[in-house]
Amino acid sequence: MFFKNFYLIKPMQVSKAYLDKLSYQVIGAAIEVHKTLGPGLLEKVYHKCLCKELSLRGIKFKSEKTIDFEYKGERLDIDLKCDFIIEDCLIVEIKSVKEMNPLFEAQVLGYMKLLKIGKGLLINFKTTNIFYSGQKTFVNEYYELLPDI
Repeated sequence: MFFKNFYLIKPMQVSKAYLDKLSYQVIGAAIEVHKTLGPGLLEKVYHKCLCKELSLRGIKFKSEKTIDFEYKGERLDIDLKCDFIIEDCLIVEIKSVKEMNPLFEAQVLGYMKLLKIGKGLLINFKTTNIFYSGQKTFVNEYYELLPDI
């Protein structure tokens, strides 16, 4: 299956079960970073540490990836950067804010739509517990098209 303007992903490589497992692993990496550093630091500190933790766990990712966008056959510079694209099939956006804003959710959903990626995570490090109150998962129509296993 070809996701226009981004990656070539074979349908057998990505399934709902695979994305769910990958999401669990990424959230686990974020929890480890949060457990080590605690809340209250700048986002860029968590970003660097999450890069290191993902690498230690053997999870492939792209960090601060500029989103390529094509409109009517012409590449447009829209100057959007996604915090993480995990294994070419999962969007991860991180924050370190006291209160989550609906704009952050729209940001993740927008990246998912532009990149034609079916699942995204929004993780906030300025919380007492990432698992219960510091992460939100999003899926879209591309996720629904994936096989279950």
